[in-house]
Amino acid sequence: MKSFKYSVAKEPTGAARTVSANPTAKFLAGGTNLVDLMKEYVERPSEVVDVSRLNLAQIRETSNGISIGALAKNSDTANHPLVRQNYPLLSMAILAGASAQLRNMATNGGNLMQRTRCQYFYDTAMPCNKREPGSGCGALEGLNRIHAILGHSENCVATYPGDMANALYALDATIRVRGTNGRDRLIPVQDFHRLPGDTPQKDNNLAHGELIVAIEIPRNNFAAKSYYLKVRDRASYAFALVSVAAALEMRGDAIERARVVLGSVAHKPWRSVEAERVLIGKPVTVETFEASAEAALKDAKPLEHNGYKVELGKRSIVLALQRAMSGEVA
Repeated sequence: MKSFKYSVAKEPTGAARTVSANPTAKFLAGGTNLVDLMKEYVERPSEVVDVSRLNLAQIRETSNGISIGALAKNSDTANHPLVRQNYPLLSMAILAGASAQLRNMATNGGNLMQRTRCQYFYDTAMPCNKREPGSGCGALEGLNRIHAILGHSENCVATYPGDMANALYALDATIRVRGTNGRDRLIPVQDFHRLPGDTPQKDNNLAHGELIVAIEIPRNNFAAKSYYLKVRDRASYAFALVSVAAALEMRGDAIERARVVLGSVAHKPWRSVEAERVLIGKPVTVETFEASAEAALKDAKPLEHNGYKVELGKRSIVLALQRAMSGEVA
C-alpha cells in the first residue's frame, strides 16, 4: 500500500473542501472497498479523509417518505423498523449483499460508491480502461463470464456489483450530496451511476469532492408486493450473476404500477421501463411475466462467455415477480 496523508473530517463541508482541493484524495467511511483497492494498488490516493465520525447516520421519517443517512451502516439500515415495514425491498437487497461482518462495517454512501469486481480491474498487470484510461479492456475478448450484457461499450464491459442500489432504483430514491459551497444538491438515483461509453473510469456523476450525506426515498405502495432475487455461484461471499429488484402495485386484478431492475448485467443498475410497460394494466399471469422478461432482455448483447445471462435474466425476472406477487420475504 502506498503511503498517504490521513485526516479526520469534523464536518461535511470541510470534508468536501479538503478532498476537492486534492485531485488524488479520497473519502474513507467503512473502508470495505477502498482499503482492498489500496492494498492491490488499484487505488493510490495521496490523501484519505476519514468521514466516519460525521453525524450522518440518522434514519428518520420525513413528510414525503424516509431519509437514510449516508453513514448509517448497511446492517442498521436493513434492520431499521421504518425500512423493514415500509421499504422491505431495500431491506432484502441489503441483506442479500456481502456478509454479516461486512454489512456491520459498510456504509450506505460507500455502498453506492463501490467499484466493479471485474478481475481485469483488480489485476494491475492486465489492461483496463477503468483503472488506466487508454490501456484497453482485457475482458472484452477475455474471460467475461461475469460481465455486462446491456449498455456496455468497446471500452468497458464491467458490471456494477452492488445490491442496495438496485432496490433504490426501483424505489425512485434521490441522493443528497454536499458540495464545497456548503449547499446540497439532489441527484435522482437513475442519474447517479453512469454507463461506460468513452469514459469508463467515471463510475458516477459526482464532482470530485462532493460528499453523499443522505439517501431519500418517497412513499410508495410497493411494500406488500416486492421481492429481491439474487442468483450467484454460492449462497454467500459472492456477487450476483444476475439479480432482480421487483415491485408491484395492484388495482383489483390488474397491475397498476411496476418496477423491474436488473443487477450485475450492466455498468449501472438496469431499470427496464420496457418490462414495466408490459406489466401495467395486465392481469397477473405467467404469460404476462414472461412477456415482461422478454422485453427487459430484448436488447441484450452477450459476450463470448456470458450468453447464459440472457436466459438466466429472463427466468429470474419471472421468479422475482411471482415471489413479489405472493408477498414472499427473502
